[in-house]
Amino acid sequence: MTLRAFFLSLAMVFPALTAQACGGPETPCSIAGGAYYAALPQDVASPPVLFWLHGYAASGKALAANTGFVEAALARGYAVIAPDGQPNPFQRSQLDWGVDDGVPLERDDIAFLQDVRADAVARFNLDPDRVLVAGYSRGGGMTWDLACADPAFAFAFASHAGGFWEPLPQSCTGPIHLLHSHGFIDNTLPPEGSAMTFYGQNYTVGDIFTGLALWRETMGCPMSARVSRAETDLWVKHWTDCAVGSLRLELMPGGHNRRADWPGAVLDWAETLSPAD
Repeated sequence: MTLRAFFLSLAMVFPALTAQACGGPETPCSIAGGAYYAALPQDVASPPVLFWLHGYAASGKALAANTGFVEAALARGYAVIAPDGQPNPFQRSQLDWGVDDGVPLERDDIAFLQDVRADAVARFNLDPDRVLVAGYSRGGGMTWDLACADPAFAFAFASHAGGFWEPLPQSCTGPIHLLHSHGFIDNTLPPEGSAMTFYGQNYTVGDIFTGLALWRETMGCPMSARVSRAETDLWVKHWTDCAVGSLRLELMPGGHNRRADWPGAVLDWAETLSPAD
């Protein structure tokens, strides 16, 4: 037996040892096109997965080091996967996502996230049927794009303060479960959409309500929400009687920042769901 074959056999016998070779805030897992970070729950075989997609100028490393985000998931037995975005071409020190906003970035981030998913599931023995994606701001926009392009990527998708950018897609395939939350007075990415100029490039934030109309059409949801009510400080519309999948919209006081309990609230919502089919 060659030395290489010997080490490969060790990897098959002791997968838990090789799984810890990367993933922490100081030891990213590298794949073609980029890197991601991982945190694993203790004593959980084949855990469900929470993908966190960071906002503009943040990073997967910063999310992996954010105990408020990570520990909420680990305590419930979820593995956390936090990929890095890619350098914005106009400010390369700032990580961004290649959302469909008319200004393409160098990397195809749909393909990159699919590669991260495949690598992480194999490397850490994660449950491919229980993947949840959650994103904030530009990461929220990436979440919407990913859900539209590859609804089978996850059993549920959650976004705060980020949806489609212009030009909006003409159609999506579905089905999905989607939770979208937004600050009512968000002036950075307003829920009603807005034009902006960034490093000399023109962008248009998509209208969240127009995007939700596309999702309702995709999944055969009625025009009116089945549930529409105030919950503490949230205004909620919940389409639960779609032909497939479901939609939940939460409007809250405040601007672009997430509410403190958002990570836990996302998990609460996801754990009520059955597969979107």
